[in-house]
Amino acid sequence: MKTHVTNKEIWSIALPIMLGNMAQTIINFTDTAFLGHLGVVALGASMLAGLFYFVFTTVAAGFAVGVQIIIARRFGEKNYGRVGVIFQHGSLFVLVLGCLLLSVLYLFSDHLLLWLIDSQNIYEASLDYIKYRQFGIIFVCFNFLYRALYVGISTTKVITYSTIIMAIVNICLDYCLIFGNCGFPKMGVAGAALASFAAEISAFVFFSVYSYVTLRGKSFGMYKLHGIEPELMGRILKISTPTMVQKLLSFGVWFIFFVLIEKMGETATGISSITRSIYMILITPCFAFSTTTNTLVSRVIGEGHSDQVFSTVGKVLKNCLLCTIPIVAIVAIFPVNIASIYTDDLNFAHLVVPSIIVICSGTIFQGIGNAYFEAVSGTGNTSAALYLEAVILVVYVLFIVVMTNLTTEVAWVWTAEILYGVLLGILCSLYMKYAKWNQKRI
Repeated sequence: MKTHVTNKEIWSIALPIMLGNMAQTIINFTDTAFLGHLGVVALGASMLAGLFYFVFTTVAAGFAVGVQIIIARRFGEKNYGRVGVIFQHGSLFVLVLGCLLLSVLYLFSDHLLLWLIDSQNIYEASLDYIKYRQFGIIFVCFNFLYRALYVGISTTKVITYSTIIMAIVNICLDYCLIFGNCGFPKMGVAGAALASFAAEISAFVFFSVYSYVTLRGKSFGMYKLHGIEPELMGRILKISTPTMVQKLLSFGVWFIFFVLIEKMGETATGISSITRSIYMILITPCFAFSTTTNTLVSRVIGEGHSDQVFSTVGKVLKNCLLCTIPIVAIVAIFPVNIASIYTDDLNFAHLVVPSIIVICSGTIFQGIGNAYFEAVSGTGNTSAALYLEAVILVVYVLFIVVMTNLTTEVAWVWTAEILYGVLLGILCSLYMKYAKWNQKRI
C-alpha cells in the first residue's frame, strides 16, 4: 500500500537531524583538520581517544533511541500528555548513567588506553585528550535525550540550532587552544579536547533554555512534576536496553577496528584518522535518514498503518540515496584535494586516497543497511535488532583480524565497512519481510 508520508515530511524530519548529526562530525572534522598540521601522532591520539570516549557515550545514545521510539509512538497515538512523563523518567536515568560513565572514565582511562595502544607517543597524547574530554559526558547524555525528544515529536529544527552553536564554539576554541592564538595557551591535542568539552556544554545549555521557553505551555506536560512510574521505567528500559547493548557493541567493535589499525603503525593510524573524518561526513545523511526511518516507522504503526511500513522505508531510502550519491561522487572525483585539507604533506595525502575510494562505496551500502536496521528498531523489536547486529559484528571482527594480518595496505582493512553494510541490509530486510513484527506492542 502506498504510504501517506510525503517526501516533504521526510525531509522536514531528516534535514534537521542531518544537521544535528553534523555536530559531532563537525567537531571531529575541525579537530582532525587542525591537528593534522601537527603530525600523525596528534591525528592518531585524537582519533583513538575520541573513539574511546564515544564508546562510553553510545550507552546513552542507545537509551535515547528507546525513549525516542516510545515518544514517537505516543505522539502518533496523539497521547501528547505522556511525552513529558517519558522525558522526565529518561532524565533521571541519564543523570545516573552520566555520573557512572564519568566515574569509569576518570578512574580507568589511563589503564585501559595503556592496554590498548602500542605507541608510547600516541598513548601520552591520548591521555592529554581524554583528561579534558571526559568531563563532557554528562552533558552529552542529556543532549542525546533532548534530540530523542525532538525527533520523537517530529520537531527537529531545534537540533539544527544546537549544531550551529556547537560548531561555532568548537571551531573558535580549536583555533585558539590548539595553536595558542588570540592570547590563549598552546595546548595541542588537549586544546582540541577542551574545545569539544565547551561545545557540548553550550549545546546542553541551549537545549535546556529552548525547551523551557517553547514547550512550557504545550500539552506535553514537560514541566509538571510527575511521580515515578516503575512500570513506565521498566517499559522504557525494556525497549532501550537492547539498543544500549547494540550501540555499545557496534561502536566498541569500531573502536577495536582502529586499535588493530594502530598496531599497523603510526602512518596507518594517521591515514585512518583522516579517512574516518571524511567517512563521518559522507555517512551523516545516511544516519539522518535512518533515524527518520526509525521515527516514521514507529509513528505510522502508532497511527494504525502497519501496512504502510515497507512503502515508508522505501521512500525514505530513495531520498537518502538521492542525497548521498552526489556527495560521494564529489569526494571520489577529488580525493587528493579532500585529503589535502587535513595535511600539508602531499605524499601523505596520496596515501589516503585508496581508503577514501573504499569508503565512498561503503557509504552507499551503509545507507541501505542502516535504513532497514532502523526499521527493525522502529517496530519496537529492539531485541531482534540486537541479535541481528551481533551476528554481523562477529563476522566483521573476524574479517578485520584476518585483513590486518594479511596486508599492510590500510584500504583493504577499510573494506570491512562494505561487508558490514551489505550484511546489515540483507539480514534486516529479510527480517522485515518474514518476521511478525506487526504484533509487537510497546
